Amino acid sequence: MMDLVFRDAEVVDGSGGDSYRADVGIEDGRIVSIVKEAAAAGCQRPTARRVLDAEGLALAPGFIDMHAHSDLALLRDPDHSAKAAQGVTLEVLGQDGLSYAPVDDRTLAEVRRAITGWNGDGSDLELDWRTVGEYLDRLDRGIAVNAAYLVPQGTVRMYAMGWEDRPATERELNRMRRLVAEGLAQGAVGMSSGLTYTPGMYASDSELTELCRVVAEYGGYYCPHHRSYGAGALRAYEEMVTLTREAGCALHLAHATMNFDVNEGRAPELLALLDEALDAGADISLDTYPYTPGSTTLVALLPSWAGEGGPDATLERLRDAATAERIRHHLEELGSDGCHGVPVDWHTIEIAGVSDPTAAGRVGSRVDDWRTARRLLVDDRLGTTILQHVGHEENVRTIMRHRVHTGGSDGILHGLKPHPRAYGTFPEYLGRYVRELGVLSLEECVAHLTSRPATRLRLPDRGLVKEGYVADLVLFDPTTIASGATYENPRTLPVGIPHVLIDGKFVMEDGKRTDVLAGRSIRRTP
Repeated sequence: MMDLVFRDAEVVDGSGGDSYRADVGIEDGRIVSIVKEAAAAGCQRPTARRVLDAEGLALAPGFIDMHAHSDLALLRDPDHSAKAAQGVTLEVLGQDGLSYAPVDDRTLAEVRRAITGWNGDGSDLELDWRTVGEYLDRLDRGIAVNAAYLVPQGTVRMYAMGWEDRPATERELNRMRRLVAEGLAQGAVGMSSGLTYTPGMYASDSELTELCRVVAEYGGYYCPHHRSYGAGALRAYEEMVTLTREAGCALHLAHATMNFDVNEGRAPELLALLDEALDAGADISLDTYPYTPGSTTLVALLPSWAGEGGPDATLERLRDAATAERIRHHLEELGSDGCHGVPVDWHTIEIAGVSDPTAAGRVGSRVDDWRTARRLLVDDRLGTTILQHVGHEENVRTIMRHRVHTGGSDGILHGLKPHPRAYGTFPEYLGRYVRELGVLSLEECVAHLTSRPATRLRLPDRGLVKEGYVADLVLFDPTTIASGATYENPRTLPVGIPHVLIDGKFVMEDGKRTDVLAGRSIRRTP
């Protein structure tokens, strides 16, 4: 007697092959039986303690969010319906080179301030870990969905040498190598960078190559937010391909978009660059979200020199009139490296969240000019989150069709009005881009969201509906699945996803979040 049988489900198994009708049985958290066309074939139908009629519904592996910013949200909010309700069963954390392990006391205090706009300042939580392993142990106490972790290169650099914009000494580089190796040995799946964020962006290619050599030794992958998504984007992509080829390291390109007016219609050039490398034997994958605008912090737009020395030094520069004018000149006239080499258009910048409650009335409005931005940065102590409306729909569609594409929400859950991708990425793919637009078939899209990321993460028993695999599953209605999240109401949950299971346990049942905390850390497979 099995624990559960999904009867007459349309199985979209994650392989990319044709779907099929089957009864799927689960026992002890694993898929133990798949009987195709059981009724038509006159087979003995599997029995279980619970039989769930799945006729008209698609049964797929749980979705894997390859780029998530839930590092503190998973601890803060046990419900975590933002992801569970989408069918996400695994998130990859530690993104963009900035997260909360490995740290010492100084580094933890600094990184909390640096990414307050992403996750809040953490003052509501007991941040009682210091190593990657201790952070993963904290996740193992029970979270809503599973989580893997990338060693954040910017945090590592901050730990080893502070916020200085200079080459690392050999001693500092050795310390960074050791921190990365320790994080990977403790279970991290790779290393991330944020090369438009300080202090990680101060690293040279040679420094990054040396760290990537360590990642390669442990069988991990490098996940860079590279040096530009605007002017010079193609050069920045090529830099990452060349760097990882030199290091012998697998490469996963984070939120691989082609944004800003300078890149309109240029997605085929990016894909041609990647195809050439893939055909030559490179190990490359990428993720995107199915939206045009991006989201980050307002302080991230500043030129890199304005961030040297850390958040307090940045605030002092903003308060000084002459230095603030120099920052404005870089932003509005030269195009700062923090804004991808493109002069900022303030009308594309929408305020998504603030740390100062007295500024809450500004959320949802556009930034008028530099004076407004400067005042907000100072008053909000660099904690402001923004949407940047600079994307191109045809680029989005072109890149999501690529053979190594996966899905990543890049979802920032903090703030009063976050980007709708945090709550809507996966149903947006399946509802809008599969059913409504036909950009991908249902089977193709499910493979992008399941087996492809599982392969990148080297997960031997996830990402497919297959006997012996872990029962991380999502049951959805392909005729109604849709994102409820909009730019005006970004925290609305999706529709058409009645059931989500992790380890064979219902975390979503009949469209409602259960109280089950089945998620755990997913650690690097040796």
